[in-house]
Amino acid sequence: MYKWMMLLVALSAISCKSYLDVNTNEVVPQDPKAELLLPPIMFQMANGTSQDYRFIFKVTQNMLGNYTGSTFTTYYQPWEKHGYPVGQNSDLGGVIWRMTYVDLGLNLENLIKDALKNENYAYAGIGYAIKAWAFQMTTDLHGPIILDEAFKDQLTFHYQDQPDVYKKVRVWGDSAIINLNKVGPRDSYYATKLASTQGDNIFNGNRDSWRRFVYGLYALQYSHLVNKPTFKSQYADSVIKYTDLSMQSAAQDATIFFSASSNSNSNPYGPNMAYLYSVYYGYAGDAVVKLLTGGMRGTPVENATQKMSVDPRLSRMIMMKTDSTYVGQNVLTRNTSVPLVEGLQGKYIFADAARYPIMTSSQLQFTKAEAQFIKGDKEGAYGSYLKGIDLHFDFYNTYGRAGEQPDATLSADDLTKYKKSSEVAHNAGELTMADIMGQKYVAQWGWAGLEQWCDLRKYHYDPNIFRTYQQMTSAQLASQNKGKYAYRFRPRFNSEYVWNSEELAKWGGLDDDYMTHELWFSLPDE
Repeated sequence: MYKWMMLLVALSAISCKSYLDVNTNEVVPQDPKAELLLPPIMFQMANGTSQDYRFIFKVTQNMLGNYTGSTFTTYYQPWEKHGYPVGQNSDLGGVIWRMTYVDLGLNLENLIKDALKNENYAYAGIGYAIKAWAFQMTTDLHGPIILDEAFKDQLTFHYQDQPDVYKKVRVWGDSAIINLNKVGPRDSYYATKLASTQGDNIFNGNRDSWRRFVYGLYALQYSHLVNKPTFKSQYADSVIKYTDLSMQSAAQDATIFFSASSNSNSNPYGPNMAYLYSVYYGYAGDAVVKLLTGGMRGTPVENATQKMSVDPRLSRMIMMKTDSTYVGQNVLTRNTSVPLVEGLQGKYIFADAARYPIMTSSQLQFTKAEAQFIKGDKEGAYGSYLKGIDLHFDFYNTYGRAGEQPDATLSADDLTKYKKSSEVAHNAGELTMADIMGQKYVAQWGWAGLEQWCDLRKYHYDPNIFRTYQQMTSAQLASQNKGKYAYRFRPRFNSEYVWNSEELAKWGGLDDDYMTHELWFSLPDE
């Protein structure tokens, strides 16, 4: 994968206007083809999200650090307190911003342009789908972002807020669907390219899969709007509709392939690239361990062994201590005995050859269950809730066993026993939103950092919904927060705070507590 990273850097350079380009380089193509651009773009989807997720995981309490030194307390611990490293001029938490505007950036624009020019509609559709996804990610992390002025030849840019970005995401998604439905003169040639190891490393060029991906993106987008007055009567139906048009099995999940043939072609969260192999992050938080040890509907067992838990996913997802017990890291205290999530050989989805998840069918089923529950369709919500559990067990069996010494598969009997246990609602009348969101938290743990945070923010960190999330007092939060939880990350420092600070000031971006300013999607305003 390293060669694709270097290629993307080269292509980024030639795709930008430069007065130094006086000669044609016969080695590096001046008019790059879509087929050449796609593989490194897909790598950057994993590379960009995986780096920022390490900090989002701190806010969501998915994973925390395990250190007390000055570097940790200055740069890394503030995120666990819903803050940021004040006064450090740091780009931490700004990689998704860079991913969208630089790493994908003009490379993705050139991919779409070349594909349309050559009637290469599959590549064009994939390009639009990735563009829609990237801007959705960026606005859900930062709020107002550069939209209409993106990729213009200028140094300062105006921001647009989420209503504009959400609409544009759907426009690009619709463009993806339109192109994926078109037939071109060289479809068989491009299909062969996409199906190769140097083509589409997510869906191997399957157009149906990409259409499902776009519909899933729509479902997730609409699901963020639960606080809008029209959610129950309008947006909830859109969530249900687009979930039904999207992924229905683990085999259809959107995941990025890594061969693990070298360090540079390995999953970022595996032992080789070791993005999680650090005392600064990479230790499972209390929240997920408690959900897997009795806290889904009851009281979690402290220092539980697998035999003490009715959830068979515990031993498959979480690294146990040397004494065979399972504990999580607490945001307020440090337990030095908590092991790293990936272990030495790759645990669960944290293996070198593990596929990197982007969107899954289990995630979408729980999203559908939320919408049905809010609409008052408890029977429908219960069915989607159970299907979500089924699909997450399938997710583990399909993607969670790529390590050198994988854990045993989850059997049909394991699933049946678990669904009969006290940790699962037994009928629609018993079902609560906490049941749905607890299962969704487990299903998204370790990969869906931003969507997990969208869930917490749209329900305003409600302890009645997120039963195992460690609530914090004003004194325990970052001092600049003024007693408030975080709702956004600041934009990338070395582009926005250095070059675009006047625009940031218009949005309150220079305020010390900017991270606590609530985003449009979680507010009641339409």
